[in-house]
Amino acid sequence: MSIVLTGIKPTGDLHIGNYLGAIEPALKSAVDQNSYFFIADLHALNKEKDPQKIHQYTLSIAAAWLASGLDPQKIVFYRQSDIPQVSELTTLLSAVTQKSLMNKAHAYKAARDENLQKKRDPDAGINMGLYTYPVLMAADILLLQTNLVPVGQDQVQHVEITQDIAQNFNRTYSQPVFTIPQYFIQPDLATVPGIDGRKMSKSYNNTIPLFTTPDIWEKVVKKIVTDSDISNPKNSSLFLIYKAVAPESQSQNLLSDLENKRIGWKEAKDRLLEAIITRFGDMSRDYFNWLKSPQKIEAIFAQGKEKVIPLAQKTLASAQKACGLS
Repeated sequence: MSIVLTGIKPTGDLHIGNYLGAIEPALKSAVDQNSYFFIADLHALNKEKDPQKIHQYTLSIAAAWLASGLDPQKIVFYRQSDIPQVSELTTLLSAVTQKSLMNKAHAYKAARDENLQKKRDPDAGINMGLYTYPVLMAADILLLQTNLVPVGQDQVQHVEITQDIAQNFNRTYSQPVFTIPQYFIQPDLATVPGIDGRKMSKSYNNTIPLFTTPDIWEKVVKKIVTDSDISNPKNSSLFLIYKAVAPESQSQNLLSDLENKRIGWKEAKDRLLEAIITRFGDMSRDYFNWLKSPQKIEAIFAQGKEKVIPLAQKTLASAQKACGLS
């Protein structure tokens, strides 16, 4: 079966937009596929320097995916740093990767552009981890002989760079060591508005947390900005959030009640709160239960490591032999 790989960067608190736009689609696409999911904790080191946060973010994001329905009996779930072959292969790939290719990477270009806009040295604050992260990402993908990488449109470049690196390695050593991965652009990813009407994002501070308590959800829902004019509820952020969370039939009922002025914004917010609790209440409780049992998460990581290491070692040995190292 084809190997499908998804990397998950450990970050801070998640919101319902993360779930609807990334977590849920990824888990749905993993059904009936030979899927591998990993926590990219080595990538997180490029920005986060607090070791306690790195550790906590890793457990937190793992708990989030497990609570969201990731079944480690069906999906191989592992931690990047548990696989030493990732770092070893990164070194081999670096030797065949042109600097000019790294200069084109979106993250590096964005950091340089920001420095230039602020009239700083173009490379100020840019570490080698950020600059060469595409090589580490390539190692993640190529190590498992990955066939398919599901991505959003803005992540296509990641796989294209990996393709270039793999082809250059195979050409340099005249051996088909690596499978050339393909990308799959996930269709119809949900874009959920935040409580202020803009796209839900932590940078806008307009999110509805994914994992919390009903009283916190209630406080956040009450802050959703609504227009005093209720004549066009279909385009309101409140309705669009409700539509993303609730079943279609309930969404149509809410829209009809708003359009016909049978209820006002207050009642609509009450229904949204109920829909959020119904959709995410049990999931939230599962998340906090996972965090209370970090040893269970570690056991799942250990199980994933046991499955990944043989594949990783086989690929690394082939690459080392091609290079003349064994």
